[in-house]
Amino acid sequence: MINTPAIEKLLEPIHQFLHCETPVEWIEEARKPDNLPVILLDHLMCELKAGQSAMYLIRKYAVDQQSQHSLLDWFKPYEDFTYRNIGSIETLKGKSQISKAIMAKSDSPYSQELIDKMVLLIKEELHHFYQVLEIMHSRGISYESIPASRYAKGLLSHMKTHEPQTLIDKLIIGAYIEARSCERFARLAPHLDDDIAKFYISLLRSEARHYQDYLSLAEQIAGTDISQRIAYFGQIEAELIRSPDSDFKFHSGKPVLN
Repeated sequence: MINTPAIEKLLEPIHQFLHCETPVEWIEEARKPDNLPVILLDHLMCELKAGQSAMYLIRKYAVDQQSQHSLLDWFKPYEDFTYRNIGSIETLKGKSQISKAIMAKSDSPYSQELIDKMVLLIKEELHHFYQVLEIMHSRGISYESIPASRYAKGLLSHMKTHEPQTLIDKLIIGAYIEARSCERFARLAPHLDDDIAKFYISLLRSEARHYQDYLSLAEQIAGTDISQRIAYFGQIEAELIRSPDSDFKFHSGKPVLN
């Protein structure tokens, strides 16, 4: 752990929110030099998927039709690179800012709040995507597609299927994913080379804010006490983190070693 007062203060609510710490066994596996490529590749994909998840939320719940197209255009260079092998680190440079205004639906009471928080989150996630790609490029690690871990799917499989509970559950899940990312960056940073360690520490503030934004939106939209629902997903998240997992990734559970 990076034991500075500022970092400890930042992480305190994260530790209170999460129902377990990352197992030491995961840290030991993640710090191995041979596992750096998979950590960076999965981190890269996590940044894109976090941005996509936020984009889907505001497309579905918060913006007019023209803005939906603008959001898709914003993501196209990243999705072309990731899924279609089109483009390069050079073509992605400076693409993390959206070029058009995003307009709220007039009939949704929480549209603007959702847009404001999620657009900022998307900008940061896409910028982080590029920063991870830079680190990979500097180390000669080529991009390749890797399958997703069980983590996000395991959380999403417990969502309710009626609104607004579906949206509230998605926001709670988003909070746990961001909080766990923050905790793992902090736990892993001391064991990595200085450039990656500094990068991971630099991510803590934004990841901590993302978790808080997701949680506050869930509480605002629910308009009632959702502490039991938050605790429910906390238990599921902790089980995914603590239980044996043969597929080592950034958000995987306790490694099963051959």
